[in-house]
Amino acid sequence: MSLFDEEPAAGPALPQPLAVRMRPATLAEFVGQADLIAPGRFLRRMIDADTVPSMILFGPPGTGKTTLSHIIARETDAQFEQLNAVSAGVADIRRIIDAAQKRLRLQRRRTILFIDEIHRFSKSQQDVLLPFVENGTVVLIGATTENPYFEVNSPLLSRARVFRLLPLGQGEVAGILASALADKERGLGAMGLECEPAVLTAIADVAGGDARVALNLLEQAAAMVDPGGPQAITLELLRAIAGERVIGYDKKGDTHYDVASAFIKSMRGSDPDAALHYLARMLEAGEDVKFIARRIVICAAEDVGNADPQALLVATAAMHAVQFIGLPEARIPLAQAVIYVAAAPKSNAAYMGVDQAMADVREKDVGRVPVHLRDSNYKGAKQWGYGKDYKYPHNFPGAYIPQQYLPDELEGAIYYRPGDRGFEAEIARRLREKSRK
Repeated sequence: MSLFDEEPAAGPALPQPLAVRMRPATLAEFVGQADLIAPGRFLRRMIDADTVPSMILFGPPGTGKTTLSHIIARETDAQFEQLNAVSAGVADIRRIIDAAQKRLRLQRRRTILFIDEIHRFSKSQQDVLLPFVENGTVVLIGATTENPYFEVNSPLLSRARVFRLLPLGQGEVAGILASALADKERGLGAMGLECEPAVLTAIADVAGGDARVALNLLEQAAAMVDPGGPQAITLELLRAIAGERVIGYDKKGDTHYDVASAFIKSMRGSDPDAALHYLARMLEAGEDVKFIARRIVICAAEDVGNADPQALLVATAAMHAVQFIGLPEARIPLAQAVIYVAAAPKSNAAYMGVDQAMADVREKDVGRVPVHLRDSNYKGAKQWGYGKDYKYPHNFPGAYIPQQYLPDELEGAIYYRPGDRGFEAEIARRLREKSRK
């Protein structure tokens, strides 16, 4: 047996971090997110009635996504199972599903499956979950820091409620710190430390709405207190641990969303200088370059559209270049795409058009596909008249011939209304010419 084969000697369990010890166990202890769990709110009513739906908890770290999931399981007496999407595979999902089916059948007890970082699950992994979420075998609670409408498959998302958790306020974080200092069983109360309110506020400010970060800083500061000196946590001690406050952009906090929003709005507003400024802030803060590239692609399609179709090509090329070359060089194609999109003529006609078309599909009787447009390439289709009287446009001058394409119920509907800027003015001219034929 080699040195590396020997089993370590048993010893005392390592103490848990303060952030873990202070994790709330009940809704009464939970701080923040009053819009979700205050008495009378939808989620609170569902918890109280033990009818919790599958849900996606969306928000930055330290806002209580995991903690709230544990509390829901405890308050509803459900079996709690947890997976991390980074390390879990399909076999792990199936194991939990099998156990949940037996538990539901034999004990009539529900299973809450909490999946952290659910946005990292592949499409196939999400598809495995789908039927069991749909039939109630498990109540899914997914946690993500990324917008679930971009990162979670639509079929799974349609079977879950999305709840957004906001960063905690400075006062809320300071209150959590004060509780940790006073708690003699789970917190630091037995140490008898003193801490001015201004210091707690400073820790909360540095943490940027993340309770976990704040508690970690407090614990580190407590460990630095000299046993032979004043038993106090001071601003000087905090500076020694946290250094200068460099949280001008916190990629996992509220500012993340503010800077990303300003970045997009600067491109939409045709201000390349402001757009480059916010790009630089994100890059300096270590933002995921794929996140930045996705925002540029979306802006190119949503806000430039057919006013300059080249914008989407430039943005997409930059996205691929970023994946190919990585940082620091990736900043150059990102900057090129940002400048192009910002300087391009703007049109949201495609975005508005597809949204209106989808609204009609959801809300109206849209009828059936006209008979002459239906597929006629299989046996028996022609006897039903499918494809009959269809006019093949290439057989006519200009490869155009007027005929009905929309269902009868929507005939005459207009979804795409091209603007008069950039290339879209040319598209509008072409469409006007066709309408006169």
